[in-house]
Amino acid sequence: MNDDRLVSAASRVEDEGDLSLRPRRLDEYIGQEKVKANLDIAIRAARGRGEALDHTLMYGPPGLGKTTLANIIAAEMGVNVRTTSGPAIERPADISSILTNLERHDVLFIDEIHRLPRVVEEVLYAAMEDFALDIVIGKGPGARSMRIPLPPFTLVGATTRFDMVSPPLRDRFGAVYRLEFYDTDALTQIVLRSARILNVPIEHEGAVEIARRSRGTPRIANRLLRRVRDHAQVLASGVITLDVAREALARLEVDDLGLDEVDRIILHVMIEKFEGRPVGLVSLAHATGEDPDTIETVYEPYLLRLGFLMRTPRGRVPTRAAYRHLGIEPPPEPDAPQQGALFDL
Repeated sequence: MNDDRLVSAASRVEDEGDLSLRPRRLDEYIGQEKVKANLDIAIRAARGRGEALDHTLMYGPPGLGKTTLANIIAAEMGVNVRTTSGPAIERPADISSILTNLERHDVLFIDEIHRLPRVVEEVLYAAMEDFALDIVIGKGPGARSMRIPLPPFTLVGATTRFDMVSPPLRDRFGAVYRLEFYDTDALTQIVLRSARILNVPIEHEGAVEIARRSRGTPRIANRLLRRVRDHAQVLASGVITLDVAREALARLEVDDLGLDEVDRIILHVMIEKFEGRPVGLVSLAHATGEDPDTIETVYEPYLLRLGFLMRTPRGRVPTRAAYRHLGIEPPPEPDAPQQGALFDL
């Protein structure tokens, strides 16, 4: 997967470098209003009863704030958070070690929870339902099972592939939330907030321009803000105005809708090389020099969301909107059949 793209929603080292941009409380968190409202009620109720929050599963595309919300949950509950990921937990002993070191009502956050090995999932079942850890001592006929009690805790899982979370694990979560892409207004507020924290002078129109090209994703918005800040500092007066934002983003080859060079190459190949006819994923990958999985999981979702691409039984097809965005004349619409033509001989 190509995570080096400026508009990739995947986390990069530079995104983790300035944790001050992350909100720490629910009232600081911008967007996802339905999720926030439900979380606020659940947290206040759990605190009022003196109980751990129900196990919570959050899913949605990368970069929308799942990790941030997990940390906010811990902060609002007044407890510690332990963070790990599905690929990092390889054996039952790994998850057992983490669980036995949790304190009462702590939050255990597992990112990419759909990538947990099945043997690890099975350890979690009893831990989530009964707050107990079942371990087997010894081998062969002399082996015996021992149950170790655990303090009540909250498992917060995050995934970009909800369909890959096994049903037995999914059913053990008391609350499941879907995070949606952000609209331009919410992203504008995020850009303005981040600019204040970074001490970057910015005009409202400049923030809107960055937000419009951020593909509905706060992580991309903050990344673009840092790049535009550099441009404003070196090549302009230091203030991010509308013109400065447009010039900087043009240099970065991020267009009005957030498409980058690779997005446009894919569309150009479909339109010019394959003449707009249906093209298979493997053929498209060979023609663009990209991996088929990368096209399907990284590039294609946003093009589909914009309505620039259609998936048909015969292959991928560019839409008329894609032609217009690239400044190419769309092919003529096929002639509609005359009324009654189906009955003509």
